[in-house]
Amino acid sequence: MPHVNHYGQPVGVPLPDWQPLAAPPRHALPGRFCTLTPLQHAHAHDLHAAFALAPDDRDWTWLGSTRPSSPAAMHDWIDIKINDPGLISFAVMDNRSQQAVGVVCYANIERENGAIEIGHVTWSPRMQRNVLGSEAIILLLRQAFALGYRRVAWRCDSLNHASRRAAERLGFTFEGRFRQAMTRKQRNRDTDWLSMIDNEWPARARAFDAWLAPSNIDDAGHARHPLRDFYRTDAPF
Repeated sequence: MPHVNHYGQPVGVPLPDWQPLAAPPRHALPGRFCTLTPLQHAHAHDLHAAFALAPDDRDWTWLGSTRPSSPAAMHDWIDIKINDPGLISFAVMDNRSQQAVGVVCYANIERENGAIEIGHVTWSPRMQRNVLGSEAIILLLRQAFALGYRRVAWRCDSLNHASRRAAERLGFTFEGRFRQAMTRKQRNRDTDWLSMIDNEWPARARAFDAWLAPSNIDDAGHARHPLRDFYRTDAPF
């Protein structure tokens, strides 16, 4: 039922108890397969080695930067992220190897609105064809909603179909496309926006918990059944 003010105008759902939120704390987020730990310069060697496994730079096509070519360049790349006041940056640590294998950040944190973005998603080949990437995003979602955030956003280059598919597989909803939103690497970028909101989280959390259970994902991080099999038929995916 729409809400109406005293002028008879339709208005948004009342939030009488809403207060600005705290920023997410900079501490480790442990999972079964990976742990997100605050990004540090000490991760440079591991990350350079992990990203160097790729035979070319195709995974960096839609990213804002290019693949660091040495541990020193990786140190500088990390330096930019950890000194950006708008980011809370994490290294994705493989729990088996205890090595950093990727990077992900909270970005565009709007404490007054309860909105936050998951961005700067930079996975190495060591995160491909296993559960690490999905679990890393789930850990960030779980913390954001536990802290009271109302909206978690995901945005990507409209031509980065893999990124959009990954977000939709995890239950993000496509909202629209911002045409000519920015330039990147001397090219135009249209940006696709997706989101997950707090009233959707309980159903998604149940699906994630069931999908990540040992009965479904083996010790090597390979799923017996895809995530879509764990969505309830009445869940808004």
